[in-house]
Amino acid sequence: MTEHRYEVGFIGAGNMGEALIQGLIQSGHAAERIAIADKSPERIRDLQARYPGLATGDPEELTAHSATLLLAVKPQTLPELAPTLSTAVGEGGPLVLSVAAGITTAQLAGWLGDATRLIRAMPNTPALVGAGVTGLYAAPTAGPEDRATATHLLEAVGRAIWVDDEELMHAVTATSGSGPAYVFLMIEAMQEAAQSLGLPADTALELTLGTLAGATRLAAESDESPAELRHRVTSPGGTTERALQVLEDGDLRELMLRAMTAAADRSRELGR
Repeated sequence: MTEHRYEVGFIGAGNMGEALIQGLIQSGHAAERIAIADKSPERIRDLQARYPGLATGDPEELTAHSATLLLAVKPQTLPELAPTLSTAVGEGGPLVLSVAAGITTAQLAGWLGDATRLIRAMPNTPALVGAGVTGLYAAPTAGPEDRATATHLLEAVGRAIWVDDEELMHAVTATSGSGPAYVFLMIEAMQEAAQSLGLPADTALELTLGTLAGATRLAAESDESPAELRHRVTSPGGTTERALQVLEDGDLRELMLRAMTAAADRSRELGR
């Protein structure tokens, strides 16, 4: 068995990469066993200052010496970057996790080698506070131990949920990958509406955040469906019923379907 210098090597150290690094270190992984490669020397210095002991190297070095290689670069970067790593992948034999939206395992195998153990992951930005949810798909070359490794790594920043059909990763991207932005837009809209009704900005934001956090927790912990919970808070002829009728008249469900379909379509485009 190959002995690897690093437990995890990150190629690309943006916000998502940092969230994973932070989660791994906070859950007990040694910074010295984590390495990063990034095109920005300033970014590397910044991360090493925040996480003392964090190693660094060029992409080929990290690929050859990491047990798990995490590709955290933009999808448009991979067609040029990935082929340059194929020799190092053959030498080091890392498990390769890609968080690039839309890029398929078949494409990655074409660039890195057909025998490469590949897993696609779609984390989301709440990983920055340990509350992320990551959708995962394993190529046939990745075995049960590889799936366990990926689950362990991603659970350092939240929950890990597997899908068995790679095509579903587009839906995962549209749901949880892009989903936080839908919620942030709802927060903006509710706060602005509350201010229009006369509430001070800080009060409007606090009420909005508390309401969304509480409702989400209730939905997560309740045995009842979201629809039933909605019915319970909607008294006939009351204020909530009047508000929901406006949202239904505006066809909120169709609008959300169109938005998420657009996100899924863009994910497919990025993989072409």
